[in-house]
Amino acid sequence: MADNTVPYFHNSPGVPVVEIGAREFKCTGSKAPHDHPHIYLDMGQDEEIVCPYCSTLFKHANDLGASDARPAEAGYASGEAV
Repeated sequence: MADNTVPYFHNSPGVPVVEIGAREFKCTGSKAPHDHPHIYLDMGQDEEIVCPYCSTLFKHANDLGASDARPAEAGYASGEAV
């Protein structure tokens, strides 16, 4: 099993901005069954990126762990089905 996994985030809460601790991640739009194709996004050195499917603005936050989000409900809990 790989040591590094790509975290998944969604915007089921419907907020205008989701802050995350990762720069590389997958967006699912919303939780199933209302999700969109799971798309890999990479901010590179930028501080934010917009998902081309759901238009969620994701902003990098240095104070969050790689799989953490603000609001917390926008992240998937460990072991939660994606």
